[in-house]
Amino acid sequence: MGVGFSKVLTHTTDDEIPISSTDSAPQLTYKQPRKNLPFPRSLVPPPMPTQCSSQTGPVLGKPYVKIKHAYEMKKELGRGKFGVTYLCVEKATGISYACKSIAKKGPQEVENVRREVMILQHLSGQHNIVEFKGAYEDRENVHLVMELCSGGELFDRIVAKGRHSEREAATVMRQIVKVVDVCHFMGVMHRDLKPENFLFATKDEDAPLKLTDFGSSVFFHTGEVYKDIVGNAYYVAPEVLKRNYGKEIDVWNAGVILYILLSGVPPFWAETEKGVFDDVLGAKLDMDSEPWPSTSDAAKDLIRKMLTYDPKERITAAEALEHPWLKEGGEASEKHPDSAVLSRMEEFKAMNQMKKLAMKVIAENLSEEETKGPRQMFNNMDTDDSGTITFEELKSGLSRLGSLPSETEIRQLLNAIGNDKNGTINYYEFVAATMDRHRLEKGGSLFKAFHYFDKDDKGYITRDELMEAITVHQMGDEAAIDGVFEDVDSDKDGKITYEEFMSMMRNEC
Repeated sequence: MGVGFSKVLTHTTDDEIPISSTDSAPQLTYKQPRKNLPFPRSLVPPPMPTQCSSQTGPVLGKPYVKIKHAYEMKKELGRGKFGVTYLCVEKATGISYACKSIAKKGPQEVENVRREVMILQHLSGQHNIVEFKGAYEDRENVHLVMELCSGGELFDRIVAKGRHSEREAATVMRQIVKVVDVCHFMGVMHRDLKPENFLFATKDEDAPLKLTDFGSSVFFHTGEVYKDIVGNAYYVAPEVLKRNYGKEIDVWNAGVILYILLSGVPPFWAETEKGVFDDVLGAKLDMDSEPWPSTSDAAKDLIRKMLTYDPKERITAAEALEHPWLKEGGEASEKHPDSAVLSRMEEFKAMNQMKKLAMKVIAENLSEEETKGPRQMFNNMDTDDSGTITFEELKSGLSRLGSLPSETEIRQLLNAIGNDKNGTINYYEFVAATMDRHRLEKGGSLFKAFHYFDKDDKGYITRDELMEAITVHQMGDEAAIDGVFEDVDSDKDGKITYEEFMSMMRNEC
């Protein structure tokens, strides 16, 4: 290219210059590039750490705990604007994890961490997204324990490899675009996609990529407009600089990554931050210098569509997955594990009638913030806006998330989740069947569900109370109630106490 390898990209680190903004905590950063390198670098529920206070933490709404009683903290793995990530080892199992410790400095930080935890819980279990183990809170910090990805950052492989072949780049980009599509389908906008936030699960050459760091992410609804400045200067979409954007910015970020994979340099660069912004706002995309003359037309077409200036005209992640260039190399033959959404539905199908109804009660009592992601996912599946999900809509939606159950399995799910037996699923039924199980750790949610059955507030649920609740919802009969008491009433006294109820809810069936 015209300026050769003097165009460089750097890690986002704490010594970078924040871009001018009226926001109290801008995320965009710019750093003067170094010249000595061409591309320099800058589930089983977890054991509960020992409770250390009866005081409830503002982020998780649970008593403070001492994480070091359950995990041994090892070396530091990385440091960012919002937290420090450590290698940690679970004492009970010897399994290694990554622990991101985030300081609670004020009300805004508390709200940001609470949102990050909810997003990790909502997305955990999806292919190409880092697996969430658990969250713990003490007086100073919130600790997020996640799967340890030992293969390093995509950034580092780009530095080591330089330009990728088109086949190599397509293999990487299929995973990146697929995870963007899944996030958007599930109602999450990442807002900070860059090679540093994609980790390889292992050191193997063909190891899968895992998206991490959801500290800037938000739940969104279609049509919502966002104005706060987020991201990294080299990847920022023009509409972010105009403070008027939506989920399309993630596709722009991914398009910048693709440009870098194929050329080894970022598409928008200058010696000053103003120059970077002018380059982005001017949409001066260089597709003429080397190596672009020898790059396939299909690859260049996809880049142009992902880096289209007008977000309304920009290709979506779902459309990009259907682009001929991304489909090269046999995308359709790739085999992925079932999505977390399907796994949660299968778990729900296996629950007894009391637990299914309790899950619905919890779903009906979630806050607006807690239901943002599930609501967007439901709306994306309910393509005819009827307020219910049909057989074909569920089949199509699960396919978008990477799962291909048989038609018999889909009908079984519809019958197990939908109470009206007409072959559809309504919104609260959908939320009950797909909510992440971390929500069951919240004592308040469980208490509300227990109180729904315990109408007379005696502290236990009788057979008559369970019969009344199940009959109202047409969810079972005498045999179903017999089964519940057989499984849940551990001391066989004909009553289900709160402790027995909690044990049922936190077990897998």
